[in-house]
Amino acid sequence: MIAFRGVRKSFGSHEVLTGLDLEVGAGEKVSIIGPSGSGKTTILRLLMTLEQPDAGRIEVDGETLWDAGGFDTGRMKLVRRRIGMVFQHFNLFPHMTVLRNVTEAPVHVLGQGREEADAHARELLGMVGLEQHVDKKPGQLSGGQQQRVAIARALAMRPRVMLFDEVTSALDPELVGEVLGVIRELAHSQSMTMLLVTHEMRFAEDISDRVLMFDSGAVVEAGPPSVIFHEPREERTKRFLSAVLDRR
Repeated sequence: MIAFRGVRKSFGSHEVLTGLDLEVGAGEKVSIIGPSGSGKTTILRLLMTLEQPDAGRIEVDGETLWDAGGFDTGRMKLVRRRIGMVFQHFNLFPHMTVLRNVTEAPVHVLGQGREEADAHARELLGMVGLEQHVDKKPGQLSGGQQQRVAIARALAMRPRVMLFDEVTSALDPELVGEVLGVIRELAHSQSMTMLLVTHEMRFAEDISDRVLMFDSGAVVEAGPPSVIFHEPREERTKRFLSAVLDRR
């Protein structure tokens, strides 16, 4: 479903991806862990076409998203429709109701009728436990509720791939569980491909088919959660997990 082939990306003199080769299968749930600044979020931003690679090739669902010729704008739009992303910060439209936040993209990008979009949005908001808040503005909701709206908004585009970028990092600790619960239910009940950048190690262990330990622009170690979290082979993975888990 997702393929990075020799992808490089630098910001100034700092190379954040050093020839990344990565494949994610259809329906696979993959968590990316590692220290801050190691290039994890850059992977998601490249898939969302928010950044451009310096070299390499990116494919999504059998289509080329980027190669040496750059982005093909028409093809990029088609591929991007298959990808949904939930960011650290909710990025909701503050002047719109919860319902409008979820329906705007399906109406204006997918061309859905307002009635169809509203019905689907209400179904999704019910799934994330917010059916009673459809007429509220984002400012009237808690951070956890806003992030759940953002998840519903991404799902409204009926993506084949969902990207989650440290979605609990901006939340108060007591609100983290409600958001992780929604993502956990998605992971266990939906066939879509999911790629998650997270610092929530126990959560990653629970929902992932595979975990990637990332550092200095490259995958240091990859494997099932049972191996990465309990029998890691690489010293860098051991040091990272020891530091992170000791703080919790």
